[in-house]
Amino acid sequence: MIPVPSNTKIWLAAGVTDMRRGFNTLAAQAEKVLEEDPYSGHLFVFRGRRGDLLKIIWWDAQGACVFSKRLERGRFVWPAAKEGKVLLRASQMSMLLEGIDWRVQQKTWRPLMTG
Repeated sequence: MIPVPSNTKIWLAAGVTDMRRGFNTLAAQAEKVLEEDPYSGHLFVFRGRRGDLLKIIWWDAQGACVFSKRLERGRFVWPAAKEGKVLLRASQMSMLLEGIDWRVQQKTWRPLMTG
């Protein structure tokens, strides 16, 4: 995984993004559309039209980083909104990268009785 400081925010860009874009144009999109500073050290996550490719941009104070991941099977779970942004926790980001539905906020098991 990316060695990101614990106080780093993870912003997911709703809608679809042209995956031919590099750091500069994705950073411009983060600045104009998401209204966030791309040089803040936060992660910005973008998804392509088919849903099987992600790009993540990150400024690590030394330079620009662009990471990409393509799923061989399945699609990345994405918000239905056409625009805007979603703030993710690190645990949700891990699930997203594995192709798991990160929106499910409920435990699968709960004890029925104590003791």
